[in-house]
Amino acid sequence: MLDIQKVRADFPILSQKVNGKKLVYFDNGATSQKPQVVIDAISKYYQEINANIHRGVHTLSQLATDAYEVSRGKIQKHINAENPFEIIFTAGTTHAINLVANGFGSILKNGDEILVSAMEHHSNIVPWQMLCEKTGAVLKVIPMNEDGELILSAFDELLSHKTKIVTVNHISNALGTVNPIRYIINKSHEFGAAVLIDGAQAVPHLIPDVQELDCDFYVFSGHKICAPTGIGVLYGKQDWLRKLPPYQGGGEMIKEVTFEKTTYADLPHKFEAGTPNIEGGIVLGTAIDYLNEIGFDNIQQQENELLEYATKQLLAIDGLKIYGTAQEKTSVISFNIGNIHPYDIGVIIDKLGIAVRTGHHCAQPVMDFFKIPGTIRASFAFYNTKEEIDIFVNAIKKAKMMLE
Repeated sequence: MLDIQKVRADFPILSQKVNGKKLVYFDNGATSQKPQVVIDAISKYYQEINANIHRGVHTLSQLATDAYEVSRGKIQKHINAENPFEIIFTAGTTHAINLVANGFGSILKNGDEILVSAMEHHSNIVPWQMLCEKTGAVLKVIPMNEDGELILSAFDELLSHKTKIVTVNHISNALGTVNPIRYIINKSHEFGAAVLIDGAQAVPHLIPDVQELDCDFYVFSGHKICAPTGIGVLYGKQDWLRKLPPYQGGGEMIKEVTFEKTTYADLPHKFEAGTPNIEGGIVLGTAIDYLNEIGFDNIQQQENELLEYATKQLLAIDGLKIYGTAQEKTSVISFNIGNIHPYDIGVIIDKLGIAVRTGHHCAQPVMDFFKIPGTIRASFAFYNTKEEIDIFVNAIKKAKMMLE
């Protein structure tokens, strides 16, 4: 069991007031808050070992390089990758997906097929659309039902030997649905297709075992798991990473450069051109250490209780409809009340110190499916409380009274 007040004390921002009210932060699906240990690690890097990495013989460069590579090893262990060089540091999930999509530009040909799901974030749709325009490949969509669950029978029918890559999110950012990725991965591999899993919304809630899953690529962002923005991870099986061409050219990713020919560095440096976000890479390891100290079993228990409690309290409000009622779901609730625009509710409850997300959540096809302009999304983290949910529900009731 978590000592929730002790945990909350780790996060300085949670003690502040917004618009004169105690902050209730329910926008964790957009970005998580940062514990003091992460904030301190950022300062420590710049105060003590700030230097470029992999290039200098001087002491600070060696210290920074060692810290950066230790963090890579922590991430490898955390997600159970086979090798540290299968962990590629990126600027985030979007960067990682674009890296893979760009690489598949050298593999796909006219008439090949890419499968995405109907509940993807725009960052897992647009790069594949761009790739199809470039290569003549065809983008096909795995449909979903009214509960916000993928229709696996339709997925089975879409799969063929023309399918070259299947790319789906582990957990939907708009609905909270936990997708059956083991089934999707195994079925895709029967047809020789690669599989990329967008884990941006999953890694705050669970530990993905990439070897057990047998996915070919798994991507996520640090800022969703208590680390800074501007840092993320691409895990790729080494055979795939060796097959794909570099995404960017420049320093670090080269072995030898002449004006006649350039040869590329080994993994992981082949995909890490230029000076990276050194501080972000190091502190991502700090954030993962912190979450493992909290314990993901404890995180899941706390968040499941919050989801169950909030769902019950919200459904007691007349006219409120929740979108995304999958049996397997994480701590996200997307909802609307009657014909009230979600933005209007979001503005009112912000005045009461409550932070939620309103709109289409960069998942416009999901909103189009439900024929709505967007939703109010409350996304809970392990440092949130039932008392905060009570404040939130009361604020929603006040906003409803004002807007009806």
